[in-house]
Amino acid sequence: MAQFVVRDLEDAVKARLKRRAERHGRSMEEEVRDILRNAVKSENQAVSQLGSRIAARFARKGLRREVPEMRGQRGRPADFDR
Repeated sequence: MAQFVVRDLEDAVKARLKRRAERHGRSMEEEVRDILRNAVKSENQAVSQLGSRIAARFARKGLRREVPEMRGQRGRPADFDR
């Protein structure tokens, strides 16, 4: 197993980690291991674009129209009068 030391961690961060560990009923060391595991577990998974995620979510509700990706475009207000 690998080990590493984190230097110059702010006291406030350490205190929040300690409170978080206590809430989860584990040591600070185990809490940090869990945070690190969760931070890198989805690192190699492809993340679908927002429009695709919205379409997938609403497909179960009957959405049949394609939701276009808006890469590089400014958002605009919805037009409910159409």
